[in-house]
Amino acid sequence: MPQTDTQSKTILRSLAGETLPVPPIWMMRQAGRYLPEYKATRAQAGDFLSLCYNPELATEVTLQPIRRYGFDAAILFADILLVPQALGADLWFVTGEGPRLSTVTTQADFDRLRPVGNIHETLNPIYQTVRNLAGELPRETTLIGFAGAPWTVATYMIAGQGTKDQGPAHLLRTQDNALFEKLLDLITKATIEYMSAQIDAGAEVMKIFDSWAGSLPGDAFEKYALAPAREITQELKKRHPGIPIIGFPREAGDKYIGFAKATGVDCVALDNSVSADWAAKHVQVDGCVQGNLASTHMVTGGQALVDETRQIVKAFSKGPHIFNLGHGITPDADPDNVQRMIDTVREGE
Repeated sequence: MPQTDTQSKTILRSLAGETLPVPPIWMMRQAGRYLPEYKATRAQAGDFLSLCYNPELATEVTLQPIRRYGFDAAILFADILLVPQALGADLWFVTGEGPRLSTVTTQADFDRLRPVGNIHETLNPIYQTVRNLAGELPRETTLIGFAGAPWTVATYMIAGQGTKDQGPAHLLRTQDNALFEKLLDLITKATIEYMSAQIDAGAEVMKIFDSWAGSLPGDAFEKYALAPAREITQELKKRHPGIPIIGFPREAGDKYIGFAKATGVDCVALDNSVSADWAAKHVQVDGCVQGNLASTHMVTGGQALVDETRQIVKAFSKGPHIFNLGHGITPDADPDNVQRMIDTVREGE
C-alpha cells in the first residue's frame, strides 16, 4: 500500500475529526453517466459489467472526474452487486431498467451460493483497479473503496431486482427469518473479505452504502442495518488499524442519531431528507458528517444551488464535514452545475 500523506489529504483530516476552513468535496456517482467522457469509455467497454471488470477502463472512468473537477477523493468505479455475483448469483443489467439477479428465497437457492472464500476469483479485477488508482491518483487525492451494506445487497438478492418498498426482503425477513439471517450473515462475511482486499490493494477509506436502511422498522434497523455495519467496521479496523470508514444508512431519519457511536464508523453520510441544521445539532456532535446537497440541484442549477450549498457549508462549519450530495448524481445532471457547486464550496479559499 502506498505511503499516505495524511496532511495533504483533506478528507483524511476531516475523517480524523479535524474541522477545516473549507470542507473537502467528492460526489457520489461522480464517475458516471452525466459525463460525456464516461459515455465514450462505457461505449468502448460494451456494457456496464464489462466496464466494472476491466481494470484499465474502470481506472479511466474513476480518474475522469478527478481530471475534470479536482475532487478531493476518487471513489472506486464498481457496483454493489458484484458481491452477490461473486457469491454465485447470476447478474445482468437490462438497458433502461437496471440490474437483474437470480433470486435467493429458499434454502435450495441459498445452498447454491459459493463459500465466502471463493469470491476473490471473481473480484480480482476490482482489486487491480484499486492498485492502478493507488498508483495514478494525484498525491492529494484520497482513494475511497466501498461495498453495499448487507441489508441493501440482500434486498436485491431476494427480489432479483430493485424494488420500491423492498417488499420481498421484508416478507422473507418475517416469514423465514432463519434463512434471511443466514443470507445476511453470508453477505456480511463476504463484504468484510471484499473490503479488506480493497484496503490491501490501496484504498485509504471505505464506505458502506446502505441505500435501503430507511425501510427497516424499529428493532429491525438495529438488527439488520446497525449490527452488520458494526461487525464490518470492527473487523476491518481489527485487520487494518486506523482505516477510516464512512457509513451511509440512507433515509435513517432519527436513527442517524447515535449511528457513529453504535457502529464505530468515523463518519456518517447523510441523505437530503434531513436538514443540515438538524444534522449538525444531532449527528455531527459525534464526529464527521458527509453531505448533503439534494442531487436535483445538479440538474436545475441556478441561484438555488448556490444558496443551498452555502447553507450546508455554514451549518456544518463548526465541526468535521465532507461536502457531498445526499444521493448519487443522476444521468440528467449538467456537468457545469457540478463545477458551480465546487466553486461555491471553495469560494472562501
